Amino acid sequence: MDFSELTKARQSCRKYDATRAVEEEKLLRILEAGRLSPSACNGQPYHITVCRKESAAAVARAVSGMGMNKFAADVPVFLVLSERPYVASAALGARAKGNDYRSLDIGILAAYLTSAATEEGLSTCILGWFDDGSLRELCSLDAPVRLVIALGYAAADDPLRNKKRKALSELVSYCD
Repeated sequence: MDFSELTKARQSCRKYDATRAVEEEKLLRILEAGRLSPSACNGQPYHITVCRKESAAAVARAVSGMGMNKFAADVPVFLVLSERPYVASAALGARAKGNDYRSLDIGILAAYLTSAATEEGLSTCILGWFDDGSLRELCSLDAPVRLVIALGYAAADDPLRNKKRKALSELVSYCD
């Protein structure tokens, strides 16, 4: 699959096949893609906690408050992305420029992980609705959780949907 095909195939899955496990070799390739993602000063100010089996069920509960993300109960693997300290040069740059490089780096990481999953034939959903305290306790984390990625195989009856996006002219301008 080339990159153009990948961008058209990747979507936020809302219906997972709870009977189909994610193969270890695919998971490792996805995690390796994340490891190779770019970050400010190559600092990688994040940690990925892989939650499977009983811990996946606990994550599903932590992302399902107030009726949100009902599909999470069928997700076999969650990748919990938490924040880590900057390396010194990125911390200096963040202060000097007033830019939150950690959040940017975690967003790039999520893009790499979800793209690699799509290439492997898996589906993902990036979740920003979760109980941070519950996830920190479950994953033994001492830093904020920033995103959770649901990972698994889409159910057979979960078709590829047409993407609803702004027109390119609304998103892009040129400065020659």
